[in-house]
Amino acid sequence: MNLKGRDFLKLLDFTPEEILYLVDLAADLKAKKKQGILHDTLRGKNVALIFEKTSTRTRCSFEVAAHDLGMGATFLDPKQCQLGKKESLADTARVLSRMFDGIEYRGFGQEIVDELAKYADVPVWNGLTNEFHPTQMLADVLTIKEHFGRIKGIKLVYMGDARYNMGNSLMVVCAKLGMHFVACTSEKYFPEAALVEQCQAIAAETGATITLTEDVMEGTKGADVIYTDVWVSMGEPDEIWEERIRELLPYQVNKAVMDNAGPQVRFMHCLPAFHDLKTEVGQEIKAKFGLDEIEVTDEVFESEQSIVFDEAENRMHTIKAMMLATIGE
Repeated sequence: MNLKGRDFLKLLDFTPEEILYLVDLAADLKAKKKQGILHDTLRGKNVALIFEKTSTRTRCSFEVAAHDLGMGATFLDPKQCQLGKKESLADTARVLSRMFDGIEYRGFGQEIVDELAKYADVPVWNGLTNEFHPTQMLADVLTIKEHFGRIKGIKLVYMGDARYNMGNSLMVVCAKLGMHFVACTSEKYFPEAALVEQCQAIAAETGATITLTEDVMEGTKGADVIYTDVWVSMGEPDEIWEERIRELLPYQVNKAVMDNAGPQVRFMHCLPAFHDLKTEVGQEIKAKFGLDEIEVTDEVFESEQSIVFDEAENRMHTIKAMMLATIGE
């Protein structure tokens, strides 16, 4: 399959076959890395990494993946470049295209990465926007395949705020790959109706199903994967916390939820997670609201059913596959 020159902006742009190709390529590259087999086939290439939002996993994944492929990686944060300030997005894209073989963007609106792609002459990759997080989806699918031996027919339940990048992207990838997606949350936090309708149309062709429910016990019954994320997105004001905690606490992932799903269930989270008091944010939440854990309990996070660190590692392998496929050897 030839994806050379393609942008990677959202999974709606890719066929099920193309998504599975990237997952299989990632599995092959992961095996080579574990075996110590060099795969630095992109020596002499260079990539630019633009981060308007901070990151641990995405940045490390891109930098290590680029290094493994033999490429150089230049990190740019808002203080180090003139993106949208003294220089337009269009001009930035055209300048970077003359110097780099690929451009990653992690930041705010989807329209920003779309505009970069419009004017760039090299592949542009979405490291996260408010609306979509496609590189995380590749890692999630690889992790699910490793643990269950299959993808099609998996029931994945997303609990919490399903209106933004994670809820949107999980719904899309489930629809594309014939998985059963459930948004289990308050109706206020359901994904946007237009995207739900679009995913339902895709699901009708792949055998997937899309379910929106406020009923925790019904929604999580028989789930293969229970997935959650932080309840307050990056960049949102602190006062949002009180509202979100009040409205989403019934959708916390805890032992009762996992037991209701059954012994086969696995817990996933794109991280970071507020499951204890070992972070500054965790301490602040404890002081303000008296809670020791937020979207997931420490008991679940540290359980044998939790596969979050396999998932985190797979960010690097799948990002490597995406860069290799789109830059081309």
